Amino acid sequence: MAVVTPFSACAWAATAELRAAIDGLPFLAGLADGTLDRSVFRHYLEQDALYLGGYARALALLAARAPDSTAAAFWASSAHGCQAVEAQLHADLLGSELLGAAPPDGEPSPTCLGYVSYLVATAATAPYAVGAAAVLPCFWIYADVGRRLARTAAAVPGHPYRRWIDAYADDGFQQATGTARDLVDAAAQRWPGDVPEMHRAFATATRYELQFWRAAAVRERWSCPV
Repeated sequence: MAVVTPFSACAWAATAELRAAIDGLPFLAGLADGTLDRSVFRHYLEQDALYLGGYARALALLAARAPDSTAAAFWASSAHGCQAVEAQLHADLLGSELLGAAPPDGEPSPTCLGYVSYLVATAATAPYAVGAAAVLPCFWIYADVGRRLARTAAAVPGHPYRRWIDAYADDGFQQATGTARDLVDAAAQRWPGDVPEMHRAFATATRYELQFWRAAAVRERWSCPV
């Protein structure tokens, strides 16, 4: 009997070029060794806090549309994590001596708004399996990057961004990523007709992950603010 490669493994391999571009970003190199400009990291955190609010909405939509209680519970718990655990991390960092007081609510950058809008729309209107594939890259890429950054950061005494890195290298986040991957693979098996669209959604979200870090590096803002 032929062994069928899981959807997630195929999608990960298909986006290898995009992930190589992510790995080569100067932003991540600076984050790894602690030399990233504080103003750049601050801008990134401000945008990421705005992004996580939208990501939580997408996860909540998946929870409401999930095919079983196990999937519903996981997506709902993950949505809560975005709003609580990671929001507290951002609040603590933005209010720290390193980065200064947290600012009032800001405006999402073009990339942030585009990514959030894509995820929420996909989770709300596309088939469940496609929505699940769209939210997976955020889990998986951060787990992958966080684990590798942690190895580099461990060799830097007093690393200024160690707390952020540790949040994504954490065993709990790594396990959650594995669960998300398993749920997406189960959806691909249950609805094989959705697999081509799932691949497009996974690739699109991966492109947005790359662009989000690129936008942070240049502190992207609207050219014509309102």
